[in-house]
Amino acid sequence: MTASKNPYLELLEIPPGYLNLMGYVDESEVNGPGCRAVIWVQGCLRECPGCFNPDSWSFEINQLMSVDALVEKITSNPRNEGVTFSGGEPFWQAPALANLARKLKAKGLNVMSFTGFTLERLQSEYAPAGSEDLLSQLDILIDGPYLQSQAVNSPDSTVSSSNQRVHVFNPAFKDQISWASDQTEIHVLKDGSRIVTGYLGQLFLSD
Repeated sequence: MTASKNPYLELLEIPPGYLNLMGYVDESEVNGPGCRAVIWVQGCLRECPGCFNPDSWSFEINQLMSVDALVEKITSNPRNEGVTFSGGEPFWQAPALANLARKLKAKGLNVMSFTGFTLERLQSEYAPAGSEDLLSQLDILIDGPYLQSQAVNSPDSTVSSSNQRVHVFNPAFKDQISWASDQTEIHVLKDGSRIVTGYLGQLFLSD
């Protein structure tokens, strides 16, 4: 896939109450504290060199899933303690993700997100629609674009490039920022395909 030239128009094609996804896994331990579901949304304008998920750049409809179906999917696995939003750029789908986060937090899960925006941009009048609502639901935010020239792959770093920052909004997670930028994991799905995820490589699907 290639990045869309008209992302705003294609965002309008997502039905209300739905998300356009690139991928999903349960029980990840390299995308935030504890055992987590991970949602990769579809669509990003940045096209950062060295991006881990270039297939997520396009805003074309890939996989539509309703917020309610995602709540059921995530909570049906008792090992999922929280959920991480990645991408793609989660804040381009902020309204639906805020709704999802609110419902998951009501069921006792925690929520974190990656973003290529800075926190300051997300708090400004130039933020994507719904950013303030999504921010209010997050326990943790990792902000800033991936910069290949500042890449960090180390057990002592929780970010993938040194310009990025970890914002802990929920004090309960202050001492749980323990994942590392040199971690990867492989998930084998029911159909035999694999998802490889983590900071040292692309999320990709293979037969």
